[in-house]
Amino acid sequence: MKEITPSRIIISRTDSIGDVILTFPICQWLRDEFPDAYLIYLGRNYTQSIIESFSMIDEFVSWDDYKNLPKLEQMEKFKSIGADCILHVFPNKEIAQIAKKIKIPVRIGTSHRSFHLLTCNYRVSFSRKNSTLHESQLNFHLLKPFGLTSIPTLEELNENIVHWNVQQVNLPPFITDFIGCSTNTAILHPKSQGSAKEWPIEKYVSLANSLIQKGWKIIVTGTENEGLLFRTKLPKTNQLLDTTGKLSLNELMYLISTSKALIACSTGPLHIAGISGIQTIGLFSPRKPIHPGRWKPIGINVLTIVFDKECQLCKKSKSCKCIEEISEESIEQLLIN
Repeated sequence: MKEITPSRIIISRTDSIGDVILTFPICQWLRDEFPDAYLIYLGRNYTQSIIESFSMIDEFVSWDDYKNLPKLEQMEKFKSIGADCILHVFPNKEIAQIAKKIKIPVRIGTSHRSFHLLTCNYRVSFSRKNSTLHESQLNFHLLKPFGLTSIPTLEELNENIVHWNVQQVNLPPFITDFIGCSTNTAILHPKSQGSAKEWPIEKYVSLANSLIQKGWKIIVTGTENEGLLFRTKLPKTNQLLDTTGKLSLNELMYLISTSKALIACSTGPLHIAGISGIQTIGLFSPRKPIHPGRWKPIGINVLTIVFDKECQLCKKSKSCKCIEEISEESIEQLLIN
């Protein structure tokens, strides 16, 4: 494909926040290789603020706004984008079929999806499940039709994410009043909406109490439904603020970017913290494919903890709760006052 210079490229990833953030390195590569190309990100409405904060993207297009349209109108809308290339980072059969029907000239996807055999004219063979590479590195395989010859190291990717610009917003007064002049504000995000193995809420409470004694202010984040699961267990102190269910995504992004640290398991806010450059501590299971080698956030201030890298149950992909054995002290030791 070296002789082809795409002018309007769709990057299609219609899943969650963390997955979207981990596509940003390939967006950066496309911008570097094709500086005059127009990059269109096809995503979900709830990730729009994330995508629009990455300046390498020229336009966001919502799959949510397209997917329920009548087929003819759906194809007309896709055709009006005027793309000459689509990169199926997250395989979606319906999107792949539309891209072929409207005759996007260059259609790239993994060969490990049977529907791509009929819909993509460039199919790249690689396995996510069995690879030792990080998710952000795995995405680079899809750039091989453009002439990519080597996958960047994770260290290179961490250092090159410099185009993330969170929009400044006015945080609610109850947050700004709580933070005041404090420079030691840590966010605890206990839940993951079922996307990851989780550390027990009782340990988050214990960690919060210990950090408060050391002069930290603690902000707890999450959805309203998540807050209902643990709100009554949070310590009653003016050094801890429960914001569950009270923040928009834009407000959460800005709050994270202006805080000193965030502690969470493998979930979207952890990836926001990583790319924002704040102290980011991720709590992980060592089990494949959910281990930190695959899913740790990208960023220069990211650290991850597993309880036992050699956990035998995790090695056998059996049910295991070893993440629950991570100690509060091991997290505190990583925080820089």
